[in-house]
Amino acid sequence: MTKLAAKIAAIDEDLAGIDAEITKHYAQHEDAEILLSTPGFGPVLAATFLAQIGGNLDAFENVDRLACVASLAPVPRDSGRISGNLHRPRRFNRRLLRTCYLAALSSLKNSPSSRAFYDRKRAEGKSHKQALIALARRRMNVIWAMLRDHTAYVEPARQVPIAA
Repeated sequence: MTKLAAKIAAIDEDLAGIDAEITKHYAQHEDAEILLSTPGFGPVLAATFLAQIGGNLDAFENVDRLACVASLAPVPRDSGRISGNLHRPRRFNRRLLRTCYLAALSSLKNSPSSRAFYDRKRAEGKSHKQALIALARRRMNVIWAMLRDHTAYVEPARQVPIAA
């Protein structure tokens, strides 16, 4: 039992070293501060996101293509006279999807606008997973604009309903 505990402690120490190295290398990227300003992204998730998109947005002509690669946007499966038949793409980047999903999940804790969007989707009858995928897709639009314009994230002002 003591050997197992020692092995686990050694693995934890190795992981901490790897996380520190990822953080150090990630900080050198030109868009590091932009992604870190986004709720839900820490150095490891942000580095994973940048690694999965190739370091910049040059490989994608628009945000919809990036969302499709991450499986956050449906693709048509039309045939003959049938149109509007959308489904999940068969080929997509699973690591990018996981990164976006985890970032969306994490943003629920510290972003009021993300929490409000998620709660609205749940009130519409969507399941937890569907609401999180919708939130991840919405956040993809925001991240695309931030990286394109080289601007940091600013939490939208909360709108207070007007009592009539």
